[in-house]
Amino acid sequence: MSVRIYVPCDSAALALGADKVAAAVEREIASRGLDATVVRNGSRGMVWLEPLVEIETAAGRVAYGPVKAGDVAGLFDAGLVEGGSHRLSLGITNDIPFLKNQTRLTFARCGLTDPLSLDDYQAHGGLAGLKRAVGLTPTAIVAEVTESGLRGRGGAGFPTGIKWKTVLEAVDDRKYIVCNADEGDSGTFADRMIMEGDPFVLIEGMAIAGIATGATKGFVYIRSEYPHAIKTMERAIRIARAAKILGPSVLGTANSFDMEVRMGAGAYVCGEETSLLNSLEGKRGVVRAKPPLPAHKGLFNKPTVINNVISLASVPVILDRGAQFYKDFGLGRSRGTIPIQIAGNVRYGGLFETAFGLTLGEIVEKIGGGTGSGRPVKAVQVGGPLGAYFPPALFDTPFDYEAFAAKDGLIGHAGITVFDDTADMLHMARFAMEFCAAESCGKCTPCRIGSTRGVETLDKVRMGVEPEKNLALVADLCNTMKFGSLCALGGFTPYPVTSAMTHFPEDFRPAPMREAAE
Repeated sequence: MSVRIYVPCDSAALALGADKVAAAVEREIASRGLDATVVRNGSRGMVWLEPLVEIETAAGRVAYGPVKAGDVAGLFDAGLVEGGSHRLSLGITNDIPFLKNQTRLTFARCGLTDPLSLDDYQAHGGLAGLKRAVGLTPTAIVAEVTESGLRGRGGAGFPTGIKWKTVLEAVDDRKYIVCNADEGDSGTFADRMIMEGDPFVLIEGMAIAGIATGATKGFVYIRSEYPHAIKTMERAIRIARAAKILGPSVLGTANSFDMEVRMGAGAYVCGEETSLLNSLEGKRGVVRAKPPLPAHKGLFNKPTVINNVISLASVPVILDRGAQFYKDFGLGRSRGTIPIQIAGNVRYGGLFETAFGLTLGEIVEKIGGGTGSGRPVKAVQVGGPLGAYFPPALFDTPFDYEAFAAKDGLIGHAGITVFDDTADMLHMARFAMEFCAAESCGKCTPCRIGSTRGVETLDKVRMGVEPEKNLALVADLCNTMKFGSLCALGGFTPYPVTSAMTHFPEDFRPAPMREAAE
């Protein structure tokens, strides 16, 4: 039986030389006359170990990493195909602590299978959820998703089942499922990992959503900066269509559902659902006023479900294992698992899927291993560039939607960016305002003008121009933006600004005073 050697095709691994490693492995197999096959899998999510090469052995998958092309010949000399010992040996992959301590439900197959092999997908539990769904009524599917407690993983945390129920009950001649894959937050990569490493789970989730709501067409809106994800999703859709998973008769039933990929043009604001809809329709990506909600009047003015990649990719396991199985993970109103993306100045950066409930300190210090620089942690931003900065004093906060909201923070897309004690929080607050000014669609005044005035006012604070008066003005601007903006871009920009001002006041003293204190 041919030995399977796994080399990731994930973008993070490719950036670190995975293609060169795969080519070197192929050359060694050919030159040594070995019966072995290279499989390009997704990433396991341990970025500091990429490219991670795995070998299938009788004892399980054995890992080596990080591997460079120049290491490959030596790995074969050391008995790579038998899982032999080498300085890059990491042992059984599933026993690596970072991976062993996870609860992988949504990412159960990511890094384990060939992303474009339907046989691989089904051999590891794929399509079980869809096969069950086609035998249920739409109402029963929606009830299952609602009971599971699944909430939007894109940031808003809105109950998925309620959104689906609204679209199911809407009466119209056509309905749509739109997957928001415009993953623009810094330090986030979960959506990309799923699309590149397990695309069929997203297709399955969207098909279930279509059957549940009466929608017959779906769109995956992917940011242009994800060329590998776009290519993989397009190929996976063609494969699924040929296998009758998509099309006029889903799995041979009376249910019809098809889908296609659409590429965004790089606007951060198009991650907001109504801007995304405008972009999908070929219009300028600007925010729509609500109501009407997209569930009533969405894409092409038809009832539309808009869900994030992770929300939709979490649906198959819910239909397969049941709502109670999924609901048993987590705490409070935050049920199931959440793929936490750990980035920034951190020792062990990557994706860690776990049930809600770990504290922020456990995630940063125990899982992330503290800062990569070895210096003390100063701040952790949770929720992307519009997330609040939490100091170590708040590290006892459980990773839970309500717990973060209670401390003026937000989980968002579950991206965590770590900063050490060299970070300048006045600079970070200014960056948030500058980012908002650059990415604003310009439709509403609080966002368009407030962010620009915010940059100017924070510059005055740094220069020592009436600092107290100008900090009060920044606080007032943030209040106006938070409650007056049409969408979350302007509405959430105050989170990083006010949290930086609240938790790190020493960084907001004028430059001469700060230099004297230092």
